Amino acid sequence: MHRGKGMKFVGDSRVPAREHRMPNIPKDYSEYPGKTEAFWPNFLLREWMVGAVFLIGFLSLTIAHEPPLEKIADPTDTGYIPLPDWYFLFLYQLLKYSFASGPYTVIGALVIPGLAFGALLLAPFIDRGPHRRPSKRPFATGFMLLALASIVFLTWESVATHDWEAAAKQGEIVEGPVVDKESEEYKLYQPSCAGCHGGDFEGVSGPTLVGTGLSADEVKDIIINGRGDMPAGAFTGSDEELQKLAEFIAGLEEE
Repeated sequence: MHRGKGMKFVGDSRVPAREHRMPNIPKDYSEYPGKTEAFWPNFLLREWMVGAVFLIGFLSLTIAHEPPLEKIADPTDTGYIPLPDWYFLFLYQLLKYSFASGPYTVIGALVIPGLAFGALLLAPFIDRGPHRRPSKRPFATGFMLLALASIVFLTWESVATHDWEAAAKQGEIVEGPVVDKESEEYKLYQPSCAGCHGGDFEGVSGPTLVGTGLSADEVKDIIINGRGDMPAGAFTGSDEELQKLAEFIAGLEEE
């Protein structure tokens, strides 16, 4: 006779239940072939160990490989070539085609992705067959393969056609000039120029002042007469202070 079959178990209230508890012995799952392991702690502990190994490996990779950081974003740089994360490259490539860009951006950004993901959501409701084999479910299988092939193809095209050399150059982090911010020249620069050109000369509403290639006389002329969006007479100090400021700006070079 198998255990638990054809037998009835009757509890006796005179016997304390705690005397029969065996918390360290897993339950008997012999009635369920192939599932004889207790969930707690055996199965759950193994899952935690696998998760811990994965987490340690991931943390090791983040320590061994520095993140591909770029320089501080400049909203005035219209020549910047953006590149999204790898899992959005297929959408990024889709927006490069004429039928999904320019005046048709809405089609590439909303209509096509919306139809594709909407069809994926509706696939289980359209193909409601009981079969588990892919060959028995042609609609769901075919649509999933089409979606997968489209994503792989667009991602590959995005990687193959992207100008990686130009992207690396434009995002390169360049150390700015080392300047003594307690010096007289910087104190002349701070109230008159830092608002537009940044406290570290990186450029804010105005351009960067690092490596302009201008001489002190040319810088002085721009400060006095203005140029482009820069108004004339931005500096109100003496001629001697103006000369020091012009020489200071002209000497700013990248390290």
